[in-house]
Amino acid sequence: MSDTNGTRRVVITGIGVVAPGGVGTKAYWEMLTAGRTATRTISSFDASQFRSRVAAECDFDPVAAGLSQLQIRKWDRTTQFAYTAAKEALADSGASGELDPARTGVMMGTACGMTISLDREYAVVSDEGRLWQVDDAHGVPYLYDYFVPSSMATEIAWLAEAEGPVGVVSTGCTSGIDVISHAVDLIRDGEADVMVAGAADAAISPITVACFDAIKATTPRNDEPETASRPFDRTRNGFALGEGSAVFVLEELSHARRRGAHVYAEVAGYASRCNAYSMTGLRSDGKEMAEAIRAALDHARIDASAIDYVNAHGSATKQNDRHETAAFKRSLRQHAYTTPISSIKSMIGHSLGAICSLEVAACALAVEHSLIPPTANLHEPDPECDLDYVPLVARELTVNTVLSVASGFGGFQSAIVVTKPGRAA
Repeated sequence: MSDTNGTRRVVITGIGVVAPGGVGTKAYWEMLTAGRTATRTISSFDASQFRSRVAAECDFDPVAAGLSQLQIRKWDRTTQFAYTAAKEALADSGASGELDPARTGVMMGTACGMTISLDREYAVVSDEGRLWQVDDAHGVPYLYDYFVPSSMATEIAWLAEAEGPVGVVSTGCTSGIDVISHAVDLIRDGEADVMVAGAADAAISPITVACFDAIKATTPRNDEPETASRPFDRTRNGFALGEGSAVFVLEELSHARRRGAHVYAEVAGYASRCNAYSMTGLRSDGKEMAEAIRAALDHARIDASAIDYVNAHGSATKQNDRHETAAFKRSLRQHAYTTPISSIKSMIGHSLGAICSLEVAACALAVEHSLIPPTANLHEPDPECDLDYVPLVARELTVNTVLSVASGFGGFQSAIVVTKPGRAA
């Protein structure tokens, strides 16, 4: 089905999630709406030497998730997450066995790829870093797959029996929005009728922790790990690393209707901008993110006053939360002051390339259930962040239109608009 301008409309018909505090979409949503936090002291390795020792880890059992011993041995944790989420999304959509392989594609996003396996295997082939000239004879036969993130998309394509467009989007922390946008474009352009799309990252490893320690982006609140992530709070001092995956089945609307699929939401518009200013710096006036928001609203042909809820990037760094607050005021104008806004990073941490897909899942579920997840740990609002950031408790509200935003290293700013199914074209 097309709108009045002939544009093919794209909807979400399946959702799959692997997240800290909840594997599976139902458990994930229950955790978010209860306002529970999944941040804790890092347990996957000895992090005692690091400045920040807090993260939101997934309690993921690959055997319980149905992975074979061969898959567990062969795949990095990132691919395990992505495959498990994609499998749930396909089952949820009811599309398995009904799709035309030639009209089905896969797009996956990631910021860091196969970090854990690369970190581990480098330690092996370099004898714990003592050898400058590494000995590849000691590496696993899957080392090339770890080096090339497209191997993850390939595994999902085999799962979905997809023979259409398959690829990877890697734009840092905006990857989870950008990959959905790219997949929607492929459907709108007629390259596919169905896209399995989402993002995954499992990067809680020594090298990642060391990198963020170096720029002091992560929180050093190690004595209070459960409440360490505090977006928009006066006491915030950095983000908590996370990990996970969210994958969607995206379909052209008439294709979904023909097979009687349940529709969670429509992807109405999106945009991305680069500030050409700094790899990590954000200007306090919010101009870069505001431009992405305005472009996404224009793409969706929706006025700012129609936004019912904003899912914020909300990383809990001083500069990001100020930048976002200014961006919302700049783009939504007076409506920013009456629109509920929340950051789920307060509960599940910042899973880098995966986080935006997890946030889009929360947006679609907010539309589905008329419930807005809260910003946990927001006890002392920063006077400079003076909007309605939904502190502590979920809020019941009819949600027809949601804006989700992201900010990433490299100066990337992305925004996506998700709407209730059945809205007028």
